[in-house]
Amino acid sequence: MPELDAKRHYSHPVKAACALLNGKAIPLRRTGVCRVTKQLITGLESGQVAGYVLLCGEPERVPRISSMLEDHKEVVRVREYTIHLGSIDGTPVTVASTGIGGPSTAILIEELANLGAHTFIRIGTSGGMADGLEKGDFVVATGAIKADGTSRSYTWQEYPALADYEVVTALVDSASRAGKRYDIGIGLSVDGFYSENKVLVKGEVASMSHSGYTPSFMSDRLEDAKMMNVKNIEMENGTIFTLCSLFGLRGGAICTVSDVVPWQPTDSALDSDQNMVDCIKIGVDAMRTLISWDRLAGKGKHWCPSML
Repeated sequence: MPELDAKRHYSHPVKAACALLNGKAIPLRRTGVCRVTKQLITGLESGQVAGYVLLCGEPERVPRISSMLEDHKEVVRVREYTIHLGSIDGTPVTVASTGIGGPSTAILIEELANLGAHTFIRIGTSGGMADGLEKGDFVVATGAIKADGTSRSYTWQEYPALADYEVVTALVDSASRAGKRYDIGIGLSVDGFYSENKVLVKGEVASMSHSGYTPSFMSDRLEDAKMMNVKNIEMENGTIFTLCSLFGLRGGAICTVSDVVPWQPTDSALDSDQNMVDCIKIGVDAMRTLISWDRLAGKGKHWCPSML
């Protein structure tokens, strides 16, 4: 693949300048930014991270994803972060676990971006909320309601958390060619797994939190979100999309519907392992598509269908 054109992959001027510094510890005038050669939390260094990144929550899922790449190897294993490096058709690709939720995800995005990452696809799990979604379906996110704290620590609450249109298009194309059931739309990104989720008990919606804890301001949140045409609930997309937009990066996500919300018994049995394999295949194939589109776009800033 041609050498990275920083102006194409980094619409944010600070990130473009940082990418061109190639990891050297040089302060940028008037920005207060200083690039360091070794990242503070992951310990990653220049040359260990690819421009294209596949993300997942569980460290155990990283080798499952990287096994679908060429020449894959482990680079780092620290805290909740397991990071592998491989390639797709000769182009380097990083696979990395975020851990659960926004804070650890933001740290990873920051440190990978510091070392040149510009395109992120999350391969994750979620709870299905929209009518018609069933366990085993997939949701390609176009954006997220920021009901988490991390994304709001970076921006005003009104700042949108949007997936990149190129990543969304590649994921939809991949899911369609795979012949899988999927939906497209906005998700609900939260911090509290137990406080935000509900379970169906004897036909009644009940709290999943300890002792049935449910303050009044949260009792109708899922019902309200469903009325807003939210497709699914998860814990990382709001942070990924917000940071990618802020830093001029590309971000997107495909999630399995590992269960429906409120949680309840269903008649359909789900082979969760195979379902995740299918999700991984779609994510990897979408990244392959993005790489090919970038080659077509060359030094152009944006890809469009007429380039095909």
